[in-house]
Amino acid sequence: MPQRESLYHEHPDYRVDLEPHPGRVRVMLGGEVIADSTRAVRVLETRHSAVVYLPRDDVRMELLERTDHESFCPFKGEASYWTLRAGDQSLENVVWSYEDPFEQVNGLKNYVSFYPDRVELEES
Repeated sequence: MPQRESLYHEHPDYRVDLEPHPGRVRVMLGGEVIADSTRAVRVLETRHSAVVYLPRDDVRMELLERTDHESFCPFKGEASYWTLRAGDQSLENVVWSYEDPFEQVNGLKNYVSFYPDRVELEES
Protein backbone atom coordinates (compact mmCIF):
# COMPACT_ATOMS: atom_id res chain seq x y z
CA MET A 1 0.00 0.00 0.00
CA PRO A 2 1.52 3.41 -0.92
CA GLN A 3 2.41 5.77 1.92
CA ARG A 4 -0.41 8.23 2.52
CA GLU A 5 0.04 11.62 4.09
CA SER A 6 -1.63 13.33 7.01
CA LEU A 7 -4.36 15.92 6.63
CA TYR A 8 -3.20 18.17 9.46
CA HIS A 9 -2.18 20.79 6.92
CA GLU A 10 -5.77 20.92 5.59
CA HIS A 11 -7.39 20.83 9.05
CA PRO A 12 -5.14 22.82 11.42
CA ASP A 13 -7.79 22.85 14.19
CA TYR A 14 -8.12 19.05 14.27
CA ARG A 15 -6.70 17.65 17.50
CA VAL A 16 -5.32 14.26 18.51
CA ASP A 17 -4.01 14.65 22.05
CA LEU A 18 -2.31 11.94 24.07
CA GLU A 19 -2.50 12.10 27.84
CA PRO A 20 -1.35 9.65 30.50
CA HIS A 21 -4.16 7.45 31.83
CA PRO A 22 -4.49 8.31 35.52
CA GLY A 23 -4.81 4.74 36.79
CA ARG A 24 -4.52 1.08 35.93
CA VAL A 25 -5.95 -0.58 32.82
CA ARG A 26 -6.52 -4.32 32.53
CA VAL A 27 -7.74 -6.20 29.48
CA MET A 28 -9.17 -9.68 29.95
CA LEU A 29 -10.79 -12.32 27.82
CA GLY A 30 -12.66 -15.17 29.47
CA GLY A 31 -11.09 -14.29 32.81
CA GLU A 32 -7.54 -14.47 31.40
CA VAL A 33 -5.44 -11.31 31.76
CA ILE A 34 -4.27 -10.15 28.33
CA ALA A 35 -2.83 -6.78 29.37
CA ASP A 36 -2.18 -4.97 32.64
CA SER A 37 -0.74 -1.47 32.66
CA THR A 38 -0.26 1.64 34.74
CA ARG A 39 1.40 3.32 31.74
CA ALA A 40 -1.57 3.53 29.37
CA VAL A 41 -2.43 6.67 27.43
CA ARG A 42 -5.78 8.13 26.50
CA VAL A 43 -6.17 9.49 23.00
CA LEU A 44 -8.53 12.44 22.80
CA GLU A 45 -9.42 13.07 19.17
CA THR A 46 -11.72 15.68 17.66
CA ARG A 47 -15.21 14.24 17.07
CA HIS A 48 -14.32 10.87 18.65
CA SER A 49 -14.67 9.26 22.07
CA ALA A 50 -11.50 8.81 24.12
CA VAL A 51 -9.54 5.64 23.28
CA VAL A 52 -7.12 3.87 25.62
CA TYR A 53 -3.80 2.58 24.28
CA LEU A 54 -1.44 0.31 26.22
CA PRO A 55 2.31 -0.12 25.80
CA ARG A 56 3.20 -3.37 24.03
CA ASP A 57 5.49 -4.26 26.93
CA ASP A 58 2.37 -4.54 29.12
CA VAL A 59 0.45 -6.74 26.65
CA ARG A 60 0.82 -10.49 26.24
CA MET A 61 1.79 -10.14 22.58
CA GLU A 62 2.30 -13.92 22.30
CA LEU A 63 -1.52 -14.21 22.36
CA LEU A 64 -1.83 -11.96 19.30
CA GLU A 65 -1.55 -13.01 15.68
CA ARG A 66 -1.08 -10.33 13.05
CA THR A 67 -3.68 -10.24 10.27
CA ASP A 68 -3.64 -8.73 6.79
CA HIS A 69 -6.29 -6.18 7.76
CA GLU A 70 -5.22 -2.53 7.66
CA SER A 71 -6.96 0.82 7.91
CA PHE A 72 -5.93 4.43 7.47
CA CYS A 73 -6.58 7.48 9.65
CA PRO A 74 -5.60 10.79 8.06
CA PHE A 75 -4.52 12.06 11.48
CA LYS A 76 -2.75 9.02 12.93
CA GLY A 77 -1.56 6.96 9.94
CA GLU A 78 -1.77 3.31 8.87
CA ALA A 79 -3.19 0.90 11.45
CA SER A 80 -2.23 -2.78 11.64
CA TYR A 81 -4.50 -5.36 13.27
CA TRP A 82 -4.19 -8.56 15.31
CA THR A 83 -6.41 -11.47 16.25
CA LEU A 84 -6.47 -12.32 19.96
CA ARG A 85 -6.45 -15.99 20.94
CA ALA A 86 -6.96 -16.85 24.59
CA GLY A 87 -8.34 -20.08 25.98
CA ASP A 88 -10.93 -21.37 23.54
CA GLN A 89 -11.74 -17.90 22.19
CA SER A 90 -10.50 -16.14 19.10
CA LEU A 91 -11.38 -12.53 18.32
CA GLU A 92 -10.34 -11.44 14.84
CA ASN A 93 -8.96 -7.91 14.33
CA VAL A 94 -9.75 -6.89 17.91
CA VAL A 95 -6.36 -5.22 18.49
CA TRP A 96 -4.80 -2.44 16.43
CA SER A 97 -1.68 -0.31 16.45
CA TYR A 98 -0.12 2.58 14.56
CA GLU A 99 3.34 1.11 14.14
CA ASP A 100 4.67 4.10 12.21
CA PRO A 101 2.32 6.93 13.25
CA PHE A 102 2.43 10.44 11.85
CA GLU A 103 4.89 12.76 13.57
CA GLN A 104 2.10 14.63 15.36
CA VAL A 105 1.11 11.45 17.25
CA ASN A 106 4.49 9.73 17.46
CA GLY A 107 3.70 8.89 21.11
CA LEU A 108 1.43 6.08 19.81
CA LYS A 109 4.43 4.12 18.53
CA ASN A 110 4.76 0.81 20.42
CA TYR A 111 1.22 1.08 21.82
CA VAL A 112 -1.84 -1.03 20.99
CA SER A 113 -5.54 -0.66 21.58
CA PHE A 114 -8.40 -3.13 21.98
CA TYR A 115 -12.02 -2.77 20.89
CA PRO A 116 -13.55 -2.32 24.37
CA ASP A 117 -16.90 -3.83 23.37
CA ARG A 118 -15.20 -7.12 22.42
CA VAL A 119 -12.94 -7.69 25.46
CA GLU A 120 -13.28 -7.04 29.18
CA LEU A 121 -11.66 -3.67 29.81
CA GLU A 122 -11.22 -2.51 33.41
CA GLU A 123 -10.04 0.99 34.25
CA SER A 124 -9.25 1.99 37.82
